[in-house]
Amino acid sequence: MLALERQNIILEKLREEKRVIVAELSRLFGVSEETVRRDLDKICQNGVAEKIYGGAVLNENANVELPFNLRKMRNVREKRRIAALAADMVSDGEHVMLDASTTAVFVARALKKKKDLTVVTNSLEVLIELADMTDWTVISSGGALAGGAPALLGPSALTSLAGYNADKLIFSCKGVHPDKGITDSSDAFSCVKQAMMAASRVKILAADSSKFDRTAFSRIADISAADIVVTDSPPGGAWLEVFQSRGVQCVYPEE
Repeated sequence: MLALERQNIILEKLREEKRVIVAELSRLFGVSEETVRRDLDKICQNGVAEKIYGGAVLNENANVELPFNLRKMRNVREKRRIAALAADMVSDGEHVMLDASTTAVFVARALKKKKDLTVVTNSLEVLIELADMTDWTVISSGGALAGGAPALLGPSALTSLAGYNADKLIFSCKGVHPDKGITDSSDAFSCVKQAMMAASRVKILAADSSKFDRTAFSRIADISAADIVVTDSPPGGAWLEVFQSRGVQCVYPEE
């Protein structure tokens, strides 16, 4: 196993368990404790964890951003359910924008049953997923490659997106909060999603239930900026009232 793979697994364990032990990780990976310590040194350099005697603990003040491939494997069942619902909202021949979220990859896959779509995206993963759709028009936003994520960001992406008028945008986020709104991990990602929203007639937020009542660093927009929220199960608490009061339709699978 490569060092990066070990570190990704350690990050996942830190997020779920809040702490890791060197001896346990050594047995799990079949490597020396010294190798595990070097992995922890690398992780702690990024500020997401702090070393303690015999291991490390999650830095609760850090906004831990897991690698894209690791995030893509989380909540797969929920993302597939959301993707199927979102795809049903798209008609043949429409112009659709997809962001660079892991959910968008599942949406792209679900859209393949449609005919003659035009898709604009800043996601390298979505571009690869749709490479075999020869009867579609698939357009890259352009932009600079984001460090650690298969996403195109920056001024070039914003300029490109401003030149389109899409029927629908399907996008995701890191958090949805009744007061803080729709949020993401960084300004760079938020700005691209804002540009996509401005260029699209119908805005569809695809967010699984783990995103509700969470707040990430950068605000994308108020909840009312979305026309439709697609999620994997009926939202708990007062969420349905929140959506109704903001004029947002909430769609989820019928059990």
